[in-house]
Amino acid sequence: MAENIYIFMVIALAILAITDLVVGVSNDAVNFLNSALGSKAISFRTIMIVASIGIAFGAMSSSGMMEVARKGIFNPSEFVFAEIIIIFMAVMITDVLLLDFFNTLGMPTSTTVSIVFELLGAAVAMALIKTVGTAGGVETLGNYINTAKATEIITGILLSVAIAFTIGAIVQLISRLLITFNFNKQPKYVSAIFGGFAITSIVYFILVKGLKSAELFNGNLTGFAAENPSLFLLINFGVWTIVSWVLSTNFKVNIYRVIITLGTFALAMAFAGNDLVNFIGVPIAALQSFQDWQASGIAADEYTMEGLAVAVRTSPYLLLLSGLIMIGTLWFSTKARYVTETEINLAREGEGEERFQPNFLSRIIVKFSVIAFDSVSAVFPKSVHESFNKRFVKPNVYIPKGKQHDQPAFDMVRASVNLMVASVLISIATSMKLPLSTTYVTFMVAMGSSLADRAWGSESAVYRVAGVLNVIGGWFFTAICAFVAAAIIAYIIYAGGIWGLSVLLLIAAVLLTRNFMSHNKRNKESKVEEVLRRSESSSIQGVIRESTATIVNFVERTNKIYTQTIDGLARHNLDNLKKNNKDINKLTKEIDNLQNNIFYFIKNLDESSVGGASNFYIKLLSLLQDMSQSLEYLAKSSYKHVNNNHKKLKYNQIKELKDLDQRLESLLQKISTTFENNKFDDIAGILNTKDEHLNLVNRKIEQQIARTRTEELSPKNTTLYFSILTESNDIIKTTMKLLELYYTEHDSSVEPAKIEK
Repeated sequence: MAENIYIFMVIALAILAITDLVVGVSNDAVNFLNSALGSKAISFRTIMIVASIGIAFGAMSSSGMMEVARKGIFNPSEFVFAEIIIIFMAVMITDVLLLDFFNTLGMPTSTTVSIVFELLGAAVAMALIKTVGTAGGVETLGNYINTAKATEIITGILLSVAIAFTIGAIVQLISRLLITFNFNKQPKYVSAIFGGFAITSIVYFILVKGLKSAELFNGNLTGFAAENPSLFLLINFGVWTIVSWVLSTNFKVNIYRVIITLGTFALAMAFAGNDLVNFIGVPIAALQSFQDWQASGIAADEYTMEGLAVAVRTSPYLLLLSGLIMIGTLWFSTKARYVTETEINLAREGEGEERFQPNFLSRIIVKFSVIAFDSVSAVFPKSVHESFNKRFVKPNVYIPKGKQHDQPAFDMVRASVNLMVASVLISIATSMKLPLSTTYVTFMVAMGSSLADRAWGSESAVYRVAGVLNVIGGWFFTAICAFVAAAIIAYIIYAGGIWGLSVLLLIAAVLLTRNFMSHNKRNKESKVEEVLRRSESSSIQGVIRESTATIVNFVERTNKIYTQTIDGLARHNLDNLKKNNKDINKLTKEIDNLQNNIFYFIKNLDESSVGGASNFYIKLLSLLQDMSQSLEYLAKSSYKHVNNNHKKLKYNQIKELKDLDQRLESLLQKISTTFENNKFDDIAGILNTKDEHLNLVNRKIEQQIARTRTEELSPKNTTLYFSILTESNDIIKTTMKLLELYYTEHDSSVEPAKIEK
């Protein structure tokens, strides 16, 4: 019976290993994809092919030494098989759930940190179970946990964050001063020297990190690089500088594109060759432990695990299978791209929609950074400032209409620096046997280079810093959560046995399925949903034509939100009102984004259209904002009323609101049809109904006043009802102003036939 339980656990660990490969690649893809995707140096298909080849090569050239359980986090010899299998089980359940949670949020975290703290947490839990109540007590915990090694790993990882950010910023600043944003117009020797440095760094990284365990050229090349690093680097720099010169001068090859392609391959290969241990190392160790215990003939609670101290080579077929799973995940996982978007968004040039909102700490950091920068700048003369600033002038690039959102997030120089610096830092740490997280290094290098490249301007700095703080906070959360969750799960498995394990696996399956379905639903909705589109035309006629789609979208959503508010109140349905609040918040955010685009809209206008088009667009956005504020007040006050369990509205009140909703729905549908078909002449007929709709609201206000004097007993109901009517009155007035704006501008600027074109 006991053996069947452990067979079940080994099978479960195998399934968890496959799942962990999927969620692990989804999270770590940001390490090797972000530079290529952000710079758009090569096509998406080429990026994926290069990364896939790198993963396949890395997995097959891996040593296969799955030593994650033998790194000194805990002492295996102090545990018996029955305890060690529980530790491994707790680690894998926690790892899968934790990484999938971060993937769903789109936040990059470290698979190395998660596995280290999970091992530490589960081992501490089992050690406490063994020591509490014994003669030595908790004081003997040091026999089970290697605190010195754990402290070294944690310290090394934390230091890598600060070092990576600083070095990334310094190298990017120097590179930009030497190369500028007009890198394509620089002399060929500049790109050749830069190519020599960058490719040398990446090649050394491939040998030291990616192929450190592979028998390349019988180990002679890697051995020579290890024994004579300075000579090896000097020879490589000379060779690759000449190669870069020949490619750029004779074959007109963009050397930065070569660097980005090679760097993507190198990081993908190193990821597969080394981080593979984070995903399948624990299950491999568990399988080895099970086989050793089975062959021993000793009871599971008596068989000690000294055998884990000796590394065992993993089957190449298992490595190949793992590589194929990772490649498949890379191609088909939308979560991998979602996580990558987070880093690219924080590193991008220019303004745009910010994913993170500023907080107190980000404002303080930006404020004091500006003060410090101004203080240092005051030391240098004006001529130095002018010379310095000239190196950061961006070239004016013509962007075709409609292609504004398809531009690279940053240029190829910064992408090359990101890959080069990350390769150097990881190579140095690996050669010195220092622990670090590749995710932390690549992310912080990208953030440092963004800061040095002036991508974080005064308009975006607080948002970007807040984003970086959120990601770093998530890293600390990873460590704490991994430790605590693994410890709790280990105790549940120990106390609950097969039933406790079964319940945990069931919960894990439910959570993974729910996250998968939730992400897919959100992904599908983002593809099909219509958002308020910003106008990019340069003339008033174009603005009128382009904004009609925005009006149709806005009016239809206004109609839906208003109806959902009335229905939610009538049924006293809190869930519907809560969902309605999310809808109005999204609409408000989209209008804010349109408002934030006014600067770029005005800059894009033709001289002949500046006055008319800009005034029209500003008035339009102001009216949309007024309507959304009325809707927002309606939705939130209704939600608050129901959430506070106040009395339901009376039958007559609900009936009157339903009548008003139907009349408003009919009005908004007519407006939607009019704008959708560009029949602006029909606006006059709709405007003639203005008094009719306003009088309807006024009659309902008078009826409620009469009820309040005679029969109304609830002050809360009265307040809410009057609020709904007054806001409905404002919505109708604003809607009519919107129609008057279009009717006036259309009549004076363009014929209907021209609009239809």
